[in-house]
Amino acid sequence: MMGLKEKYRKEVVPALIKSLGCKNVMEAPRLLKATLNMGFNAAMDKDMIKAVADDLAAISGQRPVITKARKSISNFKLRKGMPVGAKVTLRGPRMYEFLERLIHATLPRIRDFRGLSPKGFDGRGSYTFGLSEQTIFPEIDPDKCKKVQGMNVTLVTSAGTDAQARELLALLGIPFAKSQK
Repeated sequence: MMGLKEKYRKEVVPALIKSLGCKNVMEAPRLLKATLNMGFNAAMDKDMIKAVADDLAAISGQRPVITKARKSISNFKLRKGMPVGAKVTLRGPRMYEFLERLIHATLPRIRDFRGLSPKGFDGRGSYTFGLSEQTIFPEIDPDKCKKVQGMNVTLVTSAGTDAQARELLALLGIPFAKSQK
């Protein structure tokens, strides 16, 4: 079985050049980065924050950055500088390895999974989707998980349009849901 990066070079790029009418290999859209983001309740204690950050590190293979609130919002009991999330940006081999695990091991484990929503494109070639819990990843032991936490995954591509980005991601193996018309 070939890796995702090799599949991109040998199968996806020629298909994209043919379908999009690119003049050379460098014009074909490619994946730039994958960002994993977990937002959490500002009232969480430090042990829970560390547990969530450790889960994100196990999933991504990279230590997450704890994001802090930029300004105070009294209605949410949030003060400037309080931790509100954790994020990881993956590039290169780690990004491809994460995507391979996501496509082949994680998404098939979701109960009643019918594909990812095709509505997550932002108009500039990036695609974002949410996962309701981190326990669907094989790296996370559900019994030792202290808090079930959702996450957002953003795939940033060099594609100029959503159609090009969707074609790139579909050829890479991202399972999109069939749209009801």
